[in-house]
Amino acid sequence: MHAQKLEYTGEVAKATASIYEKLSRQYKESHWQSLAPYIHEINRLKKEKNATILAHNYMTPDIFYGVADITGDSLRLAQEAAKTSANIIVQCGVHFMAETSKILCPEKKVLMPDLKAGCSLADSITAEDIRQLKKQHPGIPVITYVNTSAEVKAESDVCCTSSNALKIVEALGREGHDTVIMTPDKFLAMNVAAQTKIKVLFWEGTCVVHERFTAKDVKDIRKANGDVVVLAHPECPPEVIAESDYSGSTAQMDDYIKKHQPPKAVLMTECSMSDNIAAANPGVEMIGTCQMCPYMKMITLPKILQTLRDETPEVLVDPAISKRAKKAIDRMLELS
Repeated sequence: MHAQKLEYTGEVAKATASIYEKLSRQYKESHWQSLAPYIHEINRLKKEKNATILAHNYMTPDIFYGVADITGDSLRLAQEAAKTSANIIVQCGVHFMAETSKILCPEKKVLMPDLKAGCSLADSITAEDIRQLKKQHPGIPVITYVNTSAEVKAESDVCCTSSNALKIVEALGREGHDTVIMTPDKFLAMNVAAQTKIKVLFWEGTCVVHERFTAKDVKDIRKANGDVVVLAHPECPPEVIAESDYSGSTAQMDDYIKKHQPPKAVLMTECSMSDNIAAANPGVEMIGTCQMCPYMKMITLPKILQTLRDETPEVLVDPAISKRAKKAIDRMLELS
């Protein structure tokens, strides 16, 4: 990279001042001065190349507030990817999200700052696994979490996210199905099953972040922090959900904090989410838990800049698989 473009100049300081004002509690000024030149250059290149940056709620605040054009949970990113007029999409999240953007926008160039940014859930199931499930349970619809590969989506009947999983299950129930299969996250499936009369069969996959939380963690947090409001992601084990005050997707947790403004809150989810919420809600004391997603943390400002400059690595999906996977994604967007 060109060193002169990464200096913290007066121009960079001025261009990033409003961002740092929001993030001054997250970053010391000396650290910020090492980040700001990347933010400035990425934002310049975005305009030059008509690129848009999609950032998941688990991205670090420098990415989330510094360079992202669209932020949110995987459902929102999928919905917005389908609408964008940009020529280039840079996906700041994990690989399945970039594949989803490519499936919804086959004519656009979809870039991923690090192709190794995968997902334990996506790794836990294959297309052959779905085919075998269908053989074992003929006629039962397969609902597949978006945290899966394009090949897995292509074998599925409909996709879901953590924010709309219950809605998708209930919609299939209204179509006459009294049993559904949910893959690959067993805890999401169990937590949905507890809210519906429809029988939910599940796969044995888990999220490397959310499976680590325990009911004891919640009890310990309450002992240490009194009137703290505990919000848990539905990929957490059912006993964690039972001990929490609220369960929802990253977008739903974000909305809850914005609406209710609790004096103290803790999120049982990936730790960068707490940092991002704290920056947007200065009146809420966010109690930190740090379960970090190793895959999400592979996405950094220097990698985003390199990706934009070189327009690589590009995420491609086989058109035949893409066409079949799109049916499952479209069905999700239609039902949600």
